[in-house]
Amino acid sequence: MDTKKLRQKILDLAIRGKLVPQDPNDEPASVLLERIRAEKERLIKEGKIKRSKKTTSDTPHYENRQVGEANEVPFEVPESWEWTTIGEIASSILYGVSESAKETGQYKLLRITDIQNNKVNWETVPFTDYDNNKAQAYLLNDGDILFARTGATVGKSYLVEGLKDSAIYASYLIRVQTSSVILPAYIKFFFESGFYWEQISLNSVGIGQPNVNGTTLAALTIPIPPYREQMRIVEEAKKWLSVIDGLDIEIDDLLTFITQAKSKILDLAIHGKLVPQDPNDEPAIELLKRINPQFTPCDNAHYENVPDSWCIVPLGNICGLNEGKPISDKEYPYIDVKGLRTGNYVSKQSGKYVPAGTTLILVDGENSGEVFHTPVEGYQGSTMKVLDIDNNMNVQYVLFFVKLYQKALRENKVGSAIPHLNKKMFRELVIPVPPIEEQERIVEAIEQNYRILDDISANL
Repeated sequence: MDTKKLRQKILDLAIRGKLVPQDPNDEPASVLLERIRAEKERLIKEGKIKRSKKTTSDTPHYENRQVGEANEVPFEVPESWEWTTIGEIASSILYGVSESAKETGQYKLLRITDIQNNKVNWETVPFTDYDNNKAQAYLLNDGDILFARTGATVGKSYLVEGLKDSAIYASYLIRVQTSSVILPAYIKFFFESGFYWEQISLNSVGIGQPNVNGTTLAALTIPIPPYREQMRIVEEAKKWLSVIDGLDIEIDDLLTFITQAKSKILDLAIHGKLVPQDPNDEPAIELLKRINPQFTPCDNAHYENVPDSWCIVPLGNICGLNEGKPISDKEYPYIDVKGLRTGNYVSKQSGKYVPAGTTLILVDGENSGEVFHTPVEGYQGSTMKVLDIDNNMNVQYVLFFVKLYQKALRENKVGSAIPHLNKKMFRELVIPVPPIEEQERIVEAIEQNYRILDDISANL
């Protein structure tokens, strides 16, 4: 289940007048807009706000702009609704202050980085000092909506609720205060809708970093329902979004369970408890003697009583970490982790050649122990080694074992600035080896169980 798409669908229905029924007794939105315009004109005449086309960090923004002059609307809404702009329904659009964060001060200073997943931990928000007279214009109140105007989170919004401290906001944020006849919660839902993000994407500018300014924000088109319908929409949307939030938690719990289940399947597999043993299988010792005629079996008793037909051996007995074949003066793709993840490879003229289908293991970095299969021939990356598994073994069985112990491989690294896989520990890590026929049955059982779990994950 894609809860993100489900959330967007709820918001999409909300801003199109399809989430709750209309009530013919509601006062039309056109009356609300006339009331807002009249109130703004009064405040302009009293000198309390200015009519301005430019938003500054010192003067609250007011821009009166009519919509629909060409009788074009983005989509149809109920007759009692009206199309307008953020600038028309906002009483103020104002940039934040350029002040430094401090450990102590008179005001909390809310920054972009303090807003995570529509929440603010006010305990960790820093302080600042600011001129008391100027600060009055920037004091946050419940119902204010803040926008990230630049950076990776550009366009993200936060609705201030339950504010307990005196707080102002930093310059990379823009605050929108709505008229009293517009519910901030409805506007916040609009700011999370797909239609809003379409407009932000079209209007976001900037080469190094995308950004949205106050004028752009004021010009965004928005459908406004009657006030009472705004209340019904907010109530209904909150109900549905709460259900979706519950689903997210349940899905996260289920995905964690699936990950744990996969580890448990591997653990059962390497202890001989996933598939039954067959007394007709050739014992593992014969397989190991084919790999090394000098092989001497060790005592299996310390390894939780694996089946008698199995053998416990150091991993170095059946595989090794090797290098590719050195080649020069020939151009091949350079196969590093970045290329393996993206499918885009740079070219090199020389290096250690590996054919397509080679198994590589990462030996440097925080993901040491991760295994890759080369989709193309090329030169092996410098942070990788060839994982050379003896062809008497079932390769996939060994890889499942390595996957189960990836965490151990990472935790037993050496190196300071760049962690490095401890190859000695890798070779000495003991692996339980079943008969080759049982290895094949184990791999088949693991893959069958994984397919079931992956199907469940894909349908969440």
